[in-house]
Amino acid sequence: MSFAAVRAVRSHSFVLALPTARAFTLFEPEGERVWAQGWNPRFLHPVDGRAEAGMVFTTSHGGEETTWTMVRHEPSAGVVEYLRVTPGSRVAGVLVQCAALDANRTRVTVIYTFTGLTESGNAYIGTMDESHYRTYIDSWAEAIRKGIGPL
Repeated sequence: MSFAAVRAVRSHSFVLALPTARAFTLFEPEGERVWAQGWNPRFLHPVDGRAEAGMVFTTSHGGEETTWTMVRHEPSAGVVEYLRVTPGSRVAGVLVQCAALDANRTRVTVIYTFTGLTESGNAYIGTMDESHYRTYIDSWAEAIRKGIGPL
């Protein structure tokens, strides 16, 4: 029997009471340390963790090792995009778009494009239905609000 990769695209948005330039930094690898519990990237290039297109880093979470490559970094446009590979499981494109609603509010849209690499990866993607994905991304908003203090 041949393997058939599952592919799913999920998108969800939330609003932060922050100027767009400040909100954007929270989705760079160093900025995520402020709010993402257990987030501890190991920078391969550049080793100082400077956010730039082409940067590569790894993370460990939930017993999985993931390699990340930043494929787009456009602070002035509020766009950062990653390609992440969890070997033996899945690949995901992660696009974060920060758009100003006014001087002190930003809409953050997070789009994941998942592709299974194995049956276990397909199973993971199967659990990430629309409802679970919304809950997952809403947990980011809550963690950010807690991590950066009162907004």
